[in-house]
Amino acid sequence: MNNWYNNAIIYHIYPLGFCGAPKFNEGGAVEYRLDKIIDWIPHFKEMNVDALYLGPIFESVEHGYDTIDYKMIDRRLGDNESFKKICSALHENGIKIILDGVFNHVGRGFAKFKDIQEKGQSSPYCGWFHNLNFGGPSPCGDNFWYEGWNGHYNLVKLNLRNPEVTDYLIDVVNFWMDEFNIDGIRFDAADCIDFDFFKRIRSHCKGRNPEFWLMGEIIFGDYKRWANPEMLDSVTNYECYKGIYSSHNTKNYFEIDYSINRQSGSNAIYPGIVLYNFADNHDVNRIASTLTTPEHIYNVYTLLYTMPGIPSIYYGGEYGVKGVKANNSDDNLRPCLDLDNIPDKNEKLYQHIVKLGRIYKAYPALRTGSYHTVIIRNQQMLFTKELNGQTVYVALNLEDRDFDLNFNTSSQNLVDLISGQTLNINNSNAYIKMPPFSSMIIVEDNILNEEPAPAEEFNASETEIVFGGRYRHYKGGEYELISLAKHSETLEELVIYKSCKDGQIWARPKQIFCGTVPDGQPRFVLL
Repeated sequence: MNNWYNNAIIYHIYPLGFCGAPKFNEGGAVEYRLDKIIDWIPHFKEMNVDALYLGPIFESVEHGYDTIDYKMIDRRLGDNESFKKICSALHENGIKIILDGVFNHVGRGFAKFKDIQEKGQSSPYCGWFHNLNFGGPSPCGDNFWYEGWNGHYNLVKLNLRNPEVTDYLIDVVNFWMDEFNIDGIRFDAADCIDFDFFKRIRSHCKGRNPEFWLMGEIIFGDYKRWANPEMLDSVTNYECYKGIYSSHNTKNYFEIDYSINRQSGSNAIYPGIVLYNFADNHDVNRIASTLTTPEHIYNVYTLLYTMPGIPSIYYGGEYGVKGVKANNSDDNLRPCLDLDNIPDKNEKLYQHIVKLGRIYKAYPALRTGSYHTVIIRNQQMLFTKELNGQTVYVALNLEDRDFDLNFNTSSQNLVDLISGQTLNINNSNAYIKMPPFSSMIIVEDNILNEEPAPAEEFNASETEIVFGGRYRHYKGGEYELISLAKHSETLEELVIYKSCKDGQIWARPKQIFCGTVPDGQPRFVLL
């Protein structure tokens, strides 16, 4: 559970659309459209994005899923050298890279397929493609027949039972890892890919890099058939994708709560599997166009960031960009976006998602904690995420009126991280009035909104740093200071300390550890 990807926020881009590339690859001059990603890096960092998942970027005929050359960046986006610079810039800013592995099928312009078109049965590649035979013509006029993915004959199915094909694809993965230092692969149409291939590619990739992430596109079925210790780390959580928008549109939180408990509750059917969650993507209508009540979008993203699994934002979703399929085309789902000129930008939603990212990073229980339902009603929901003694409450109100939230708690102080409001607690009962269409993330220790003393006022000697020293927290708990450390990304000094009560290990920025709380008293006092 400590792998980077199980604690990550992922940002998903469909590059050909994002860059406004021509619909078809005419084989012209290279255009460095994908370089715009570098300009978006500050945006990713403000959102606390850990990894960028890029849809198809390799040379293709049209939409990227009809590959021509697995080892060449599509000329409509740039070239290999420009992409290396993009990858370096992302890595320098602590952002990992996940690429789309389209290994089930290729385009008709793929060199091995064209060899068969030219040489017929004498081609050495006749065994590379699924059910290829010379018993009759293809719908595209070839003098042989082959299987197209889902009946699409512009997508020629590969024969993944052929060792030559799997050897070739392993070589392709090595190329991506060696040349671009990628950190993971999303496997397109994973439900159509042979299990033995997944087992082999897992063994190979994890042997090279145990932290390499393998995620598959699965729409239907039992997710653990693909996500398990022998194959993939994760799969797309289409069950909860449907549950997220449907539970809001039908005002029925029982639906999403049922799915979450089925997948990740106390009797989970997917124990140990951290699924890839999303509100929309390049294949489905955007969530801002799907919701029947626009105000529900804030609750959608609160749920996305707090439910079990890995949260993913589809580009433009942070601003409420709309888009629906039309005329059997996905083009409206995949627009070209200029960060400085987002159409109908929802700045309030963006700031909400930025705050959710900060909260997600500050509280480990939100990332990998266990899920427990506390209150479930048609239009209200309260659940907890718990990890190593840390409890986070998440409350959602769908109604267009206030809701009186009451629940039992052993905590003495609780605050909503989103609004900054404190809850009233009386005889172990917590109470707060939730506004219409609102969500709350409620915690005891509000480290996110506590402001450290200004630099000119800060004096670390107010709380002396003594290794092995025993400290009392202003709320009464006692801790032993173990060491100082540096954050691997920001180089900020961190105090590492241990609870004298239960031995749990904690970390805080040194400036916060040594500072004061809002009423002026020291946060920690050396005993």
